[in-house]
Amino acid sequence: MPVASRWHRGGAPKHNLHFRNEVESRTTLQELLLYSIFLIILCILSFGMVNPHMYYLNKVMSSLFLDTSVPGDERTNFKSICSIPDFWKFMEGPLLEGLYWDSWYSNSQLYNSKNSSRIYYENILLGVPRVRQLKVRNNTCKVYSSLQFLMSDCYARYTSENEDISDFGLKVHTEWKYSTPNSNSPWHWGFVGVYGNGGYIFTLSKSKSETKNKFIELQQNNWITRGTRVIFIDFTLYNANVNLFCIIRLVAEFPATGGILTSWQFYSVKLLIYVSYYDYFIAFCEITFLILFTLFLIQEGNKMKEFKFAYFKRIWNWLELLLLVLLKRTEEYSDFYLLAHWRIFYNNMLAITIFFAWIKIFKFISFNNTMSQLSSTLSCCIKDIVGFAIMFFIILLAYAQLGFLVFGSQVDDFSTFQNSIFAQFRIIIGDFDFAAIQQENRILGPIYFITFIFFIVFVLLNMFLAIINYTYLEVQDDYSLGRRPSFKLGEMIKKSYNKVLKKLKLKKPQEDEDNKSRKNKDLAEQARRKGFDENEIQSAEQMKKWKERLEKKYYSTEIQDDYQPVTQQEFRDLFLYAVELEKELHYISLKLNRVMRKVSALSY
Repeated sequence: MPVASRWHRGGAPKHNLHFRNEVESRTTLQELLLYSIFLIILCILSFGMVNPHMYYLNKVMSSLFLDTSVPGDERTNFKSICSIPDFWKFMEGPLLEGLYWDSWYSNSQLYNSKNSSRIYYENILLGVPRVRQLKVRNNTCKVYSSLQFLMSDCYARYTSENEDISDFGLKVHTEWKYSTPNSNSPWHWGFVGVYGNGGYIFTLSKSKSETKNKFIELQQNNWITRGTRVIFIDFTLYNANVNLFCIIRLVAEFPATGGILTSWQFYSVKLLIYVSYYDYFIAFCEITFLILFTLFLIQEGNKMKEFKFAYFKRIWNWLELLLLVLLKRTEEYSDFYLLAHWRIFYNNMLAITIFFAWIKIFKFISFNNTMSQLSSTLSCCIKDIVGFAIMFFIILLAYAQLGFLVFGSQVDDFSTFQNSIFAQFRIIIGDFDFAAIQQENRILGPIYFITFIFFIVFVLLNMFLAIINYTYLEVQDDYSLGRRPSFKLGEMIKKSYNKVLKKLKLKKPQEDEDNKSRKNKDLAEQARRKGFDENEIQSAEQMKKWKERLEKKYYSTEIQDDYQPVTQQEFRDLFLYAVELEKELHYISLKLNRVMRKVSALSY
């Protein structure tokens, strides 16, 4: 009496499982080809937005406005300004001379200077520059009672609560009256504060002489006061030769400690698109990209609808959702600085998108043996890595706090707790200033450095490598015995390739059998070199033969409509296969016990 198959009792034909695997492999292959086209187009779009002239334009402008010395002092430029007199010297010297180019080097007129200045004769100054100041009120901090006879005024650091919005000085024109901020404008993150918009604003004239007189007037009437906390100088250039806008912001911060801290921003962006034939090609790629993006959006929506909560259990699905979020376009505004700000933000988001798009390639190349070993190694040791990471960051943060408290007042790398954390990573890769640490504290400096190198570099990093290496050896041992995932997609590509060769009569059928036999011998030889005995090798080969024969018998890709019962011989074969699986599980259990004993021995 034949034994009924339990697969047939459920009403599903015996070929269904393998058939679904084949369909899934074909779908994955089609998805790989479509995703490859998508990735190529995305790379074309991202690199099409970047112009190599951006770097040179920024370099030329920064050299002009940052490195040019003030008159009478070759050691002072915008980067080295440290006092209010130096700031006014820069305004009347390098800034004024850099903004107004009204003649050729031979003093001949090349264009109407009343129209606009042309910096380096090629970069048109759009509109006029703007200077903006933010201040804080007096008595925003409290002077200690015993010292009030020495100083009664107190100006705190800049915050929105401490900001001064009252008129001052001459109380005429916009430079002496507070202008309300634009709600759409982004805040500026400086060295010692985050600054809002608005403030005391004035624009420069298109005439060089009028602008110089304006600077003299402001200086004589003390436009910069003790309450001044930051001054912004904003202007925009356009170079028609390379079709680039250069948005420039020079920042001078006046911290509550005194002195001046300078910073700058040079944004070279392409705002006028679709000018050349290459731009029209980019437009075509944008349309294609939009179509593919819509297809991927629909595809992920269908997956979420089909799998529901199970969809979010796979890391690749989270990566695909992240890509879809990052690919949304950013709204742009009319103001040049705002336009450049959001353009740079969009470029940054696109760069992150490109990064994750390339990472997703790992999903499709899992059919490769080497890549499968890598992913298996990482998945097997993820728990050990998490435990190691907790221990690593505890020690790292402890040393960062030690360095901040001991060296923070003198060494720039440890001036803040955040800088201290990054300084630790720089020490790990060999980028450090030991002389500065030793000079600050001749006792704790060397102790801190030597113990950090010992525990972090010699101990913890070698533990990390040992975790990876041990797990990789375990995975290699399993692969050498044939305990590896079946590379369905890889097998499909190989089969398609072999079919094409056979049709072209470039390969004989006998070569497949020879290659298969040679591959089995190589695997057996690798297992012997790893130290496995003949019984283990024979057991693995027997399991492989059982698996291939049973899969061929019960998972045939031929479509069948009848439901044939299982014979007594087939049932016996299935029973013996189950016995072999039980032996395999017993072998794995013994192997785990050996590993646990080794770990216990190492702990003692």
